[in-house]
Amino acid sequence: MTTFPGLDYPWEALPDERRHELRRTVQASDLDDLSHVNNTVYLSWCEAVARAHALRLDMGTAALAAMGAVPVARRHTITYLRPALLGEVLMIRTALIEHAGLRSVRGYTIDRLTAGEPQRLVECRTDWVWVDPVTGRPKRAPAEVATRFGF
Repeated sequence: MTTFPGLDYPWEALPDERRHELRRTVQASDLDDLSHVNNTVYLSWCEAVARAHALRLDMGTAALAAMGAVPVARRHTITYLRPALLGEVLMIRTALIEHAGLRSVRGYTIDRLTAGEPQRLVECRTDWVWVDPVTGRPKRAPAEVATRFGF
């Protein structure tokens, strides 16, 4: 059972449409001068798992733009708990936690996979605002978005 920030139940209990995961192995290019993963890399991994999730459901940027609304990040909140080091295998997970009208919230976790229990390294939350891709003005997400993402 995996705890997930923003949920009162385990990540595994979410509908498959609301969650996605990727595995990554830490590469030398991910490291900073302190020989651990640079803080900006964690955010790029969160973006990568979110994109992979949307694409898996055929809800990538092009599809959403064709529907008339795209999500734009309003705020990222990242809590760093432990560093990730060269060669470590990580599980990067995302889940759509909230979706209502103009806003959506996506949570993320990054865990080190070890022989025992995974070790939580990072927790992140992104608040999204839906906008018209032509005007850039806030706009409610189409109903199909909620349906496709399991709400």
